[in-house]
Amino acid sequence: MATAEPIIMPGYQGEAIHGPCGPDCDSDADSGVPDHHGASVEQVFELFSATAPKGWRVELIEGEICVTPPANGKHEEFVSELNHQITRMGPDRTLRNYTGVGLNVPGASRTGHVVPDLVIAPKGSFDDDQEWHGPDGVLLVAEITSDSTADRDRTKKIHGYARAGIPVYLLIDREEGEVTVYAEPSGDDYTQGPKYKLGLAVPLPAPLGFQLDTAEF
Repeated sequence: MATAEPIIMPGYQGEAIHGPCGPDCDSDADSGVPDHHGASVEQVFELFSATAPKGWRVELIEGEICVTPPANGKHEEFVSELNHQITRMGPDRTLRNYTGVGLNVPGASRTGHVVPDLVIAPKGSFDDDQEWHGPDGVLLVAEITSDSTADRDRTKKIHGYARAGIPVYLLIDREEGEVTVYAEPSGDDYTQGPKYKLGLAVPLPAPLGFQLDTAEF
């Protein structure tokens, strides 16, 4: 069975978006499909967010609108194991693990909207009705790569997380068989980024301060 590929709209500058009848038909008024000619990136992002199928992830990363299909079971097993170890081993009982939380992070030229695989923050950090939240208080974000998301996880997401001042970005790269612990954000990058082979014990900085057993993944 073929795997659905993500939809990426790099550098969208307000080109027209048309309904099912195509650019030359005159039935927009009859069909109820609005004309999005000249729409901003943010407006198109909102459109995609509102119309994406359930379970699909819509993000705005460094000026690109990325629409990604639901992850496969192997990816979710990694997320589940990471969640389990942090819950069991984390010393700070005031912290919580969040999945599916949307974060606003500084982009290259405008605000980015990202949905990390896992977010660690104090209890109550997202206790509101907002879809997108500021990164204040977030202590760690984690991404587990898939074939369709690996390039963004390894490069572009680093910049947004660093600019947001998120202390730790944990990247579990399944394709490369590596774990990178990015720490000490400065500007649009992290000054620390030690790599470990997947399968080894990986030390996590405070406030987690324990060794992640990646042999369990």
